[in-house]
This record gives sequence, structure tokens and C-alpha cells, in this order.
Amino acid sequence: MGKVVVVYGGDSAERDVSLKSGTAVLAALQRGGVSAQGYDPAERGLVGLEALAPDVVFIALHGRGGEDGTLQGALELLNIPYTGSGVLASALGMDKQRTKLVWHALGLPTPESIMLSDDADWTAVVETLGLPLIVKPVHEGSTLGISIVESRAALEAAYHEAARFDARVMAERFIEGEEYTVALLDGQALPAIRVEVPGGFYDYEAKYMTDTTQYHLPCGLDTAQEAELAHLCHEAFIAIGGEGWGRVDVMRDQAGRFWLLEVNTVPGMTDHSLVPQAAAHAGIDFDSLVARVLATAGKQKAQ
Repeated sequence: MGKVVVVYGGDSAERDVSLKSGTAVLAALQRGGVSAQGYDPAERGLVGLEALAPDVVFIALHGRGGEDGTLQGALELLNIPYTGSGVLASALGMDKQRTKLVWHALGLPTPESIMLSDDADWTAVVETLGLPLIVKPVHEGSTLGISIVESRAALEAAYHEAARFDARVMAERFIEGEEYTVALLDGQALPAIRVEVPGGFYDYEAKYMTDTTQYHLPCGLDTAQEAELAHLCHEAFIAIGGEGWGRVDVMRDQAGRFWLLEVNTVPGMTDHSLVPQAAAHAGIDFDSLVARVLATAGKQKAQ
């Protein structure tokens, strides 16, 4: 692969998680004998990355600047191969609302949502989506700024909390049931994980700070149900143009129906992250997972 530069850190709200992901990826590459080094664009931006003259870039930069198509576009202009999805899929995947529009247009199941603003009719939002409902920033990951709203009175405050992270905020119908996530690796769906949180809400703390969150592998679905879930997530991923690797988050309601929530085009690779857990259950250790992701670099232009 020549010289590999792992890009991590950055200045998004997910910087801390990205630093952990990138550090783990870099160590795995070096253990595998790859000529690899890390780079944090918060230091010298794109100029510093270009000065390193990488043959390949492994993108471990979560959130804005790394997962939203901007870094991908810059690397395209520099003619440097990179891991993961291309410009369009990265930009779409980062935008939860436009991702849902694509899924809806294709008939894929996703909860109804409404865009919010300072002058929103809060009563109408509640009447349309019901309670509880979810309020979330459109362009953030790691559940940053997300709230479960239990009352009309709490809705406006939840909007302003989400607006601290993003100028665009959406409300989404709440799906009561079980939460699943499916990782995709070079066209293959890895075993689904069912996420169970004692507090009931898989927020930032439950993802990265606590050891009480339970990750069920196997997920508890029967063979037919898990195959249905894998197919749905694969369809959802390719619908936005996803390539290389990614992760799709899903809810299953009490009637057994699956509902697509969002796509992650640069999933976490920390010790709490879901893709490494799914890969391990499929017999792919962390170093092999990193090597397989690296092997997908540059395939955006081949299609």
C-alpha cells in the first residue's frame, strides 16, 4: 500500500472519539508491518496532510470535516486513494434528514420526521409525531445533542440543546422497541448487534463512558429475521452510495418491524465500538478488520 496516513482528531464535536479510533487503527497497521503514521488535521489542516505525501489515507476522522464529504473531496482533488465512502455518500450519510428522504423515496422504512426552527409550531409537531419523540442535530454523530422528549413543554428546550451542535435540527417519531446495528464490510453484512442500555437511551455516555451497556451477540433474532435485517441495512447503505465499510442503526418496534435510523460512513474503532465487536463475532480480529478496510481504499473511483 506504500505510505499510509491515518487521519484522526480534527476539530469536530467527535474529536475525542476520533483520536481513540485513529490511535487504535494506527497501532493495528503498524503491527501488520504497514508503513503508517498518524496525522491530526487540527495541526496544519490539508496543507500538512499533503506535505506528508501519503500513498493512501485511512480516514478515522469522525463527524464534520472527515465524515461529511469534505475530506473525501479534497483527497479526490489530490488524487490520493482513501478508505470508505466517496464524496456524495459521505455527505448524504452525515445528513440524517436527506438520508431519510432518499430512503423514503425508495420505499425503505424510516420513522417520520419534521425539521424544526425557532418559530416552529411545537404543538403541531407533537400532534404529528406523538410523544415521546426524538430531537436530534441533523449533522452530528455519537448521539451528540440528542434528546428524548416526553412532553410538549420539553420540546422547545430540546430543540435549543440540539441547535448548540447544528443549525439544522429535526424531530423524529419515537420507535419503542429494540435497537440494532449492522456493520457492512466490503459488501458483506456482519452479524447484527442488539444494544441494551440500563437507562434505556443509547447516548454518548452509554456509548463511550460506561461499562453497563450490553451488546448482545448473537443478537437474539432468528435466522430469517437477521437475514431480513442484514438485507435491509445493505439496501439502506447502497441507497446513499455507501462503499467500503459502514454501519447502519435500526430500531425494531413491538410488532417486529424494522425502522432505519441513520448511516455511519466512518464508524468508530474504539474499544467500545460496534464494528470491531461484530467483526470479532464473525471471526475477524481487529488487525484483520483494519487491513480489510484499508484494502477497500481507492475503490470509489473504480465504480
